Amino acid sequence: MDGPKRTPEHRWPAAGGVLVVLVLWALLPSTFSPWLRVAAVIIGAVAMASLIVVNPHRMNRQTRWSRIVSLGLSLTLLAVNQVLLVELISDLLTGARAEGGVILLSALQIWGTNAIVFALVFWELDRGGPVARSTMSREGLKPADFRFPQDEDHDAIVEVAARSAQKANWRPSFFDYLYSSITDGIAFSAADAMPLSHRAKALMAVQAISSYILGLLVVARAVSSIGG
Repeated sequence: MDGPKRTPEHRWPAAGGVLVVLVLWALLPSTFSPWLRVAAVIIGAVAMASLIVVNPHRMNRQTRWSRIVSLGLSLTLLAVNQVLLVELISDLLTGARAEGGVILLSALQIWGTNAIVFALVFWELDRGGPVARSTMSREGLKPADFRFPQDEDHDAIVEVAARSAQKANWRPSFFDYLYSSITDGIAFSAADAMPLSHRAKALMAVQAISSYILGLLVVARAVSSIGG
């Protein structure tokens, strides 16, 4: 049963995340798949603009095509970033194409975009997506992919229980998925939201492994640069 009435989630935090990804991609050195990045920035900007038309302020409307575009955008951003990540790892291993400082800055950019795009995918998939979480009763939501602390805090002390899903009708927003994504990328494991479905576990595993490999190679490259 639902608790107090809730206001639908804002569009702009997620839209801002997409914008940050596109800008960071545009600022990468020209040696990183320039045509792929140009195409991704154009497609991402057009898709995001069309989604803003449907929900300019809050996530309260959804059509079949807008759901397809929204899911497709997040998965496309994820795929492109993984290509750039593989390219970066290759550069870190071979020392090719870029000076130490440039490649380390590129690593920071791609780590940041990786955290955002995984957050976008989590946000789009969990419980049927942001519009479903904002507008449907709990009985109508799809099974959860993630379990947040608020989902089980209803029997805690009063001031903690007041923010729980059961008592405050709390539901996760983009920031919650972004925080979970960042902590997964830093801790290499779930540190906030626990994955429940196979797809959530697979996504978090891919993010943790890629972040771990990237971190090791960045440290190795930094030590090599200092030694050189």
